[in-house]
Formats: sequence, structure tokens, C-alpha cells
Amino acid sequence: MVEEQRQRVEQEMTKMIDELDRSYLRKMQVKMHQCAAACCEDQNGSIERVQQCVQRCSAPLNNAQDYVQQEIEHTQSRLKRCVMQCNDEIKDRMGPAPSERDAQKYSDMFEKCAVKCVDKHIELLPTVLKAMKTVLAKGAPNS
Repeated sequence: MVEEQRQRVEQEMTKMIDELDRSYLRKMQVKMHQCAAACCEDQNGSIERVQQCVQRCSAPLNNAQDYVQQEIEHTQSRLKRCVMQCNDEIKDRMGPAPSERDAQKYSDMFEKCAVKCVDKHIELLPTVLKAMKTVLAKGAPNS
């Protein structure tokens, strides 16, 4: 059951990242490469000048990728905190030496709580995606 929930989260997060990649990040990557190619065509520029130019071209995409990564980590952290809260609540109820039957009951309670966490956080992903799209549509966020 736990593995199934992990896969659900991973699948939904992957869909969200893929959508951001197709909608925003790939376009930014094209611009970065076109810009960097233009930098490299400067036959009179020094190595340092060309490298600085290429770095400037890379900054918007790097900032956007960092932003997306931070938002994903934040979302995953919220889910982990929710599951940890389930774990803490079950431990508080369980007592020091539960019988096998009670241990199974508490294990089932934990699973139900964890599934609710996953459901709740998967339901939040469209809102997270919309917020990230809004930020990315305005251009690269500044790191």
C-alpha cells in the first residue's frame, strides 16, 4: 500500500514537471542556446567576455529550474510532514507494548491517515502547478 501511494505521488509530480517543461522550460532552453550561440559567434571577444555572455544567457533558465525545484521540494516536504503527523498520532495512541492485533489496527490506521495525506496533496498539485505557471509566464524568477 505504501509503495502504491509513493508511485501515485511520483506519477502526479512527473506529470506536473512534464507540463512545466513543455509549456515553459523548453522554450527557455531554446532561447538560452540561441543566445549562447550568438555569444560564440563573437570572433573579436575574449574568452572571458564570451563565457560571461554565455553565463548571462543561461541565467534565466537556471533561475527557472531552481524555482521549479524549490517548489517541488516544498510540496514534497509538506507531504512528508503530513505523513509524519500520522505517524506521531499513531505512536501517541499505541502505547509501549501493543498486542499483535492492536499493532495491526494501528498499522491500518496509519495507512488510512497516510492515504488521506497523499490524496490531499495530490488534490493540491493543480493549484501548485497554476501558481508556478503564473510565475514562469512572467519570465524567469530571480534567485
